[in-house]
Amino acid sequence: MQDILLEDSQALSDGSSLSIWEEAQRYTPGGVNTSIRQVGLPLVFTEAQGSYITDAEGKRYLDYHAAFGAIVLGHNDQRVNAAASGTLAQLDLVGVGTTVQEVELAKRIVEHVPAAEKVHICVTGTEATFHAIRVSRAFTGRRKIIKFQGCFHGGHDYLLMNVISKPEMVGQKDPGSAGMLPEVVSETLVATFNDLSSVEQLYRDNPDQIAAVILEPIPHNIGCVLPAPGFLEGLRELTTLHGSVLIFDEVITGFRHGLGGIQGASGVTPDLTTMGKAMANGYPIAALAGNEAIMSRFATAGGDVFFAGTYNAHPMCTAA
Repeated sequence: MQDILLEDSQALSDGSSLSIWEEAQRYTPGGVNTSIRQVGLPLVFTEAQGSYITDAEGKRYLDYHAAFGAIVLGHNDQRVNAAASGTLAQLDLVGVGTTVQEVELAKRIVEHVPAAEKVHICVTGTEATFHAIRVSRAFTGRRKIIKFQGCFHGGHDYLLMNVISKPEMVGQKDPGSAGMLPEVVSETLVATFNDLSSVEQLYRDNPDQIAAVILEPIPHNIGCVLPAPGFLEGLRELTTLHGSVLIFDEVITGFRHGLGGIQGASGVTPDLTTMGKAMANGYPIAALAGNEAIMSRFATAGGDVFFAGTYNAHPMCTAA
């Protein structure tokens, strides 16, 4: 069986990008497994080293994309791979208890990230923001969420809206996918980034109803928009005043702008923060961290908010 698999793999890798692309579309919708990888070209890559990726024809590309910033140290960094492979040689996925690797990772996050008093490790940024919203609702007893036009927080119904909107949809509900529940979309309010007055207006319109405010402190998904002086500080004041949870989504900014993320650089500490991408140089891992009072609501600590995942804190990924 192994020989058959190796032969099939070799047959594909010896083909042209076009033939492999056509083969991919026979078995996978559109030939790719993430919609944002679909660029309408037969791009098939077979090797990645440092700052270069190589396609099936042997053509090398300088990779400015870097997997949306996940490959912060370059492809196949030997130190990271050695940590991952060394761990995998002695320990793979276990379904109970904890591991030394996940303890060490959580300890380092607490050391470097200002918001992190306790840490939960999961697999994707989407999971991290999903859990952040759920625990915020449980903690506050409220339903509504404020997000900002242009900020992306993953693919779940809570937040997949008003990212890259058509001009006529700015300021209106703009769900990012068919199949999203209108009842869920209605609980998400959209403010204007760098405009504290738009946030204040939403608080006036929805008194004692807003569980959390979530944002990318630098919205990289729309071209790296910097927060205006006083904007992050103003959000911290408003959320504290109104009893809401402030969530920094640092899945992109965390560990790229600095080990402490934007919160470390700005001196503004949120209640919760989400991290991923660059934290393991391309290995699939993410984290949710925050103050102990909120994080203790998770069922892992005897609380009432569900948190689980078969691949959470996989030793190979935590080692990376």
